[in-house]
Parts: sequence; structure tokens; C-alpha cells
Amino acid sequence: MQTTEILAPLKSQIGQEVHVGPWLTVTQDRINQFAEATEDKQWIHTDPKRAQKESPYGSTIAHGFFTLSLLPFLMGTVAQDKPDVPGVQWIVNYGLNKVRFPNPVKAGSKIRARTELQEVEEVAGGARVFKKVTVEVEGESKPACVAETITQYFFK
Repeated sequence: MQTTEILAPLKSQIGQEVHVGPWLTVTQDRINQFAEATEDKQWIHTDPKRAQKESPYGSTIAHGFFTLSLLPFLMGTVAQDKPDVPGVQWIVNYGLNKVRFPNPVKAGSKIRARTELQEVEEVAGGARVFKKVTVEVEGESKPACVAETITQYFFK
């Protein structure tokens, strides 16, 4: 099957919401693990007692980059048994265009991603797929993160 034929169903979804991810609880333990991995141990992330007293949020908050690092899971792109496109052999992160963090994720909050397909560009051996991802915080009107992701799909 030609790449053009494989991509036709995907291209028909441009401009549509293509995925709503599961809710994920962002625990203090997860935040602490990210702080350890990145060496970003600011008190606003890692000291619940101080954050309760001094933070404008009344709680510790997740690192923006921690929220961003969860996108592959929240978008469902790491579920190998459910590929976006049949015939995909592997998928790699090609990059990001625009990323914003309009609202903090407090420890204990639940987040999920809504994904809208923006563009599909055929390239040698596969496709480049552009998606707008909005990370919602349960009970909040403003999203935690809005990003345009670019993913490279390679076909068998």
C-alpha cells in the first residue's frame, strides 16, 4: 500500500479532535521524581509545607516541563497496540512549535489531553503529523498546557 493511501484516512480528520486521553493524577511523588531527574528542586515544586504558606497557589505545582513530558502518554501515542495509522512501524518526536503553560497543575490534580489534528505532511518514508494538544486540569477553566506537537511516522 502506498503512503498516500495510508494517509488518506488520517488527512480526512484534519481540523477535528482525534483523541481525548484518560485522566491522570499528578501526585507529589511524581513531581518529586521529575525534580530529581531534572535537578529542578525549587520549593514551589518540592516543599508542600512551604508552598502551602508562601505560594499563590496554596500548594506545590508540577513543573511545566513535567506536564509537557506527559504528552506522549496523554495523547495515546505510546500505546503500541493502538497506532494512529495502520502500518506505522515507529513514531518519533520531531519537535514542538508553540508551547504555553497558562495554568499551573497543583499536586493532586487530574489532567488529560485533548488532541486536534492540524496537518499531515508526506515525507520520505512516512509522514510528519502536526497536532494541537490542550492539557486540561479537572475542575479548571484554563488549560495547563497548549502545545503544537510534530511527530514523524515511519511506515513498514
